[in-house]
Amino acid sequence: MKRASLIITLLLASSVGLQAQVQKTFTIDATQPIAKVSPHMWGVFFEDINLGADGGIYAELIKNRSFEFTEPLMGWKKLGQAIPEGVLLVLNRAAENPNNPRFLRVNTQHITQEVGLQNEGFRGMGIKENLRYDFSVRYRQVKPGIKLHIELVDSTGRRIGKGEWQPEGGDSDWQKGKVSFTATATLAKAKCNIWFEGQGVIDLDMISLFPADTWKGRSGGLRADMVQMLADMKPGFIRFPGGCIVEGRDLANRFQWKHTVGPVEERKSIMNRWNTEFKHRPAPDYFQSFGLGFFEYFQLAEDIGAEPLPILNCGMACQFNSAELVPLTELDPYVQDALDLIEFANGDIRSKWGKLRADMGHPEPFHLKMIGVGNENWGPQYIERLEVFKKALNEKYPQIKIVASSGTGPDGDRFEFLDKELRRLRVDFIDEHYYRSPEWFLSNARRYDGYDRQGSKVFAGEYAGHPPQVADGPMENNWRAALAEAAFLTGLERNADVVQMASYAPLFAHVDGWQWAPDLIWVDNLHVYGTPSYQVQKLYSINKGTTVISMSEAGKPLAGKDGIYASATIDEKSSELIMKIVNHNDTSLRGQFKIKVKGGIAKDATHIILTAPSLDAVNTMEHADRVSPKTKIEKLQGKDLIANLEPYSFHVFKIKLK
Repeated sequence: MKRASLIITLLLASSVGLQAQVQKTFTIDATQPIAKVSPHMWGVFFEDINLGADGGIYAELIKNRSFEFTEPLMGWKKLGQAIPEGVLLVLNRAAENPNNPRFLRVNTQHITQEVGLQNEGFRGMGIKENLRYDFSVRYRQVKPGIKLHIELVDSTGRRIGKGEWQPEGGDSDWQKGKVSFTATATLAKAKCNIWFEGQGVIDLDMISLFPADTWKGRSGGLRADMVQMLADMKPGFIRFPGGCIVEGRDLANRFQWKHTVGPVEERKSIMNRWNTEFKHRPAPDYFQSFGLGFFEYFQLAEDIGAEPLPILNCGMACQFNSAELVPLTELDPYVQDALDLIEFANGDIRSKWGKLRADMGHPEPFHLKMIGVGNENWGPQYIERLEVFKKALNEKYPQIKIVASSGTGPDGDRFEFLDKELRRLRVDFIDEHYYRSPEWFLSNARRYDGYDRQGSKVFAGEYAGHPPQVADGPMENNWRAALAEAAFLTGLERNADVVQMASYAPLFAHVDGWQWAPDLIWVDNLHVYGTPSYQVQKLYSINKGTTVISMSEAGKPLAGKDGIYASATIDEKSSELIMKIVNHNDTSLRGQFKIKVKGGIAKDATHIILTAPSLDAVNTMEHADRVSPKTKIEKLQGKDLIANLEPYSFHVFKIKLK
């Protein structure tokens, strides 16, 4: 009797719980298409911030490999005791080679003691056991007699890899030498020693060390695990090289694409503008070697199936820094850079810049379709410069779409002025940026419902939820921010006829070398993980569909009422119905999805769930999958789907259509 009574009590309690659970009915009408979804809708934004390029996706392990930092030996330490003056000297040949003026001269003619150099890498060097490492150097033997011994060591000096290299020849021409060896241990913060044996004089430049496991095994290539994170998103575009990098602190510090192509040893290094930007996160050793240059950006886009979207300086430096302008009468070189870039990307191999592309190993064009003019620039001075660019680009390359800046934020007088002027100019894309609180994203899910459907399209070029009162750093990438972003993105998808591209920013951050947070993907020297925000945009990108359809409650869009946000698409390629829905409530919800569709529908739905133990939950190196999608199968009841939506959760439903 006691057992029977207990069972009845539990059943009654369960019944009460079910009755208390909120139930809602949603209507999905697949018979009335609303808008086409751009195949490039969800992409990635790359900028060399947070050690994103050197020390990040560019797999070079040697820091300051050509001695071009402000302090020529920054990153290097002399090895040996009582080394006489003049044994290790940095020489400058600016008149002979202005792009790469410095090199190291090693003169051991008159010494017998050991002498060497140690490179600390980018916050150390990530070394993997049993992996091959390729050492290379450009050299010129002034007086033969020196052999190089290369070794990888830990903090105690224990050797975990070694190789030796004997230079050849004795003429005055620069040559390239190389040697490979295998590491015997895994270490996150190794260093590289170079010991000089024998007596002689040798000049060294471009001292380099790369792992063999680069993306696609390319010599001098990219870090494979970081590229794979991008490829897994199936991005529609990749915007490069930034960001504020494009503008520079002043015009001399701006990004100039022509300095980033051609032989690596001829590319002109500069200080990274994030070197001095944040006093609380100083990075005096942050420079740009441009081993990752415009050719490599185009190649990366091609590799991962993304459209390239380069952004160029419009004759304006960062307006938060120097606000330096080039006069309109001297703007021609900037405009010519844009025209030449299109030739580099698309031109015939008989053209000047098309030939350079071919000489670099890519005779086929990169099929560039769009280009950005300026980044976060504002004011009438931007508009008058943009007009000059637009006229020249439209005349020579009318097929190229132009992306233009709407400033630094999504509202206010500055934004209103630019939005009006850019629409007057009929630019193809207006680049809107929003770094705002999660509450802003939740309250702006209907931002684009009333936008002009016929005019310029919107590129949500930089978005990120910044939760207030959170410790600066990886903890900012919490579920609270990501869930608000997921809700906001339903509004972008519902308005796909207005918003045709979107990307989170910034993309990468090194845990030991970041300046800005939050960021989409965090790395250290050996590992990488995606944040909750990464998981959100990835789910959008790999489940975008081709056509927007209606998803509503009582005839109204699901855009925040009662904490519910949703959008739906049809994927005509895979014959699938795709629904995305956010439950931004602290209680679960039982949803009945009534589906109107021509023809038949599958009996099962794939249900992808993204949620977290709390709104403050984050992923970490040790727990990279704490916030990650889980998948289960739901049974349909005719053309109805009934499913539970957990508190503070994001869901994707996929149903095959017949």
